[in-house]
Amino acid sequence: MKYILAIDQGTTSTRAHIYGQRGECVCGYQREFPQIYPKPGWVEHSPADIWSSVRSVVELALNGAGLAAADIAAVGITNQRETTVVWDRRTGEPVYNAIVWQCRRTADYCKKLVHDGFSERIYNRTGLVPDAYFSATKIKWILDNVDGARERAERGELCFGTVDTYLLFKLSGGKIFATDYTNAARTMLFNIHTLEWDKELLRLFDIPSGMLPHVYPSAHDFGEIETEPLKGVHVHSVVGDQQGSLFGQGCFEAGDIKNTYGTGCFLLMNTGGAPVKSENGLVTTLGATAGGKPCYVLEGSVFVGGAVVQWLRDGMGLIKSAAASGRAALRAKNSGGVYVVPAFTGLGAPYWDANARGTITGITRGTTKDQIIRASLEGIAYQVYDVVKAMEKDAGISITRLSVDGGASANRFLMQFQSDILRAEVVRSRSGESTVLGAAFLAGISAGVWSEGDVLKLLGGGARRVFLPGMDEGERLSLLSGWKKAVERARLN
Repeated sequence: MKYILAIDQGTTSTRAHIYGQRGECVCGYQREFPQIYPKPGWVEHSPADIWSSVRSVVELALNGAGLAAADIAAVGITNQRETTVVWDRRTGEPVYNAIVWQCRRTADYCKKLVHDGFSERIYNRTGLVPDAYFSATKIKWILDNVDGARERAERGELCFGTVDTYLLFKLSGGKIFATDYTNAARTMLFNIHTLEWDKELLRLFDIPSGMLPHVYPSAHDFGEIETEPLKGVHVHSVVGDQQGSLFGQGCFEAGDIKNTYGTGCFLLMNTGGAPVKSENGLVTTLGATAGGKPCYVLEGSVFVGGAVVQWLRDGMGLIKSAAASGRAALRAKNSGGVYVVPAFTGLGAPYWDANARGTITGITRGTTKDQIIRASLEGIAYQVYDVVKAMEKDAGISITRLSVDGGASANRFLMQFQSDILRAEVVRSRSGESTVLGAAFLAGISAGVWSEGDVLKLLGGGARRVFLPGMDEGERLSLLSGWKKAVERARLN
């Protein structure tokens, strides 16, 4: 019997899961790694910490399952997207810390791009809006601010990659320099229509083309691993985490929509073989398929989702564990008119307001700790509501079902409130972690372990938790009106 090992390198932690031939998780391990905040609004990771966390969880997973490299049919990789690493092509040593997708250091430059009239040109090629979220301006910042980096890049000595590319390079001992369509599409340098790096955008951002990796489908034999403990095994899939989740949720048809409640919230809608142009603050990007060509996707990103719970625990000390937030919310009965807009690093879709800041409104002398916790969870759901409504307008459909996964999807209060405020069915996946499952299925299909039909059957099995709306319509509309006012105040900062 052969197994699939999937690596999920996320924003705050790294996981390794091993799956059997029935799609069952044999074992899984997770390891958190440090976050670096050099200045307000700046977020970095040490590439060495990322690499160390990957090696650690892979070893733990193999040992926990009692398996060796010879038992692994294929490896799949899914990763935090947009996070930018630049390293020496010969030594593999980074020239600077990884600049994380959350980092806002290039927000002013992005404003200038908008002011100078580049928005439409960038959107028409990449499906993205000029924002510090994406990789292009992060690469430019490194080349402009790290001594000697631009000269070295122009000499062909430096490589750029999102985290998947960096891991492929490290796993292969420098032999694999590649990425997939879903990660390339998040750089603001990749033409999603021609499926090539865009020469005009490379000139705009002054980025040498020699820095960029080769681009392949998500389900593809990327090559052989040269490092222990997986030496000799081939990587058969690479996929951005949110597209991995879309695949792992079985959203294969146009109109299928999912949300992942991770550090941020990421809503993706499969729009099939043709791109849908957004008029409501969303981006158009590429999704993963098991075939050669990707599908198109509408996406809306909420910068701060599950990170709200971390803030309640670590920043404010209001709870001792993530699970305690749901209990506190239920104790409160209602939020008492309190709204928490968690715009800690600005607001993402559909607002794209880098200057918005976290705001708490409606506090009175009678406001309790539990009400602030409840309002913080509700703030996650309201942000998701805003993105879903934007998707409905762009796609011209009414959404009645939302597939969900990610850590915060385990919070029953949040899921019920999400269903109530959306007035739609919320379906939680059987595993709760569809991202890593999607990477595993893509790798298994590429390696010949499963067919696409097998995967559909495997995804159809297992228990799913369904949340149905039950809130009074008057109460729902009143709550949404209050949220709209709270967002307006957060955008005045």
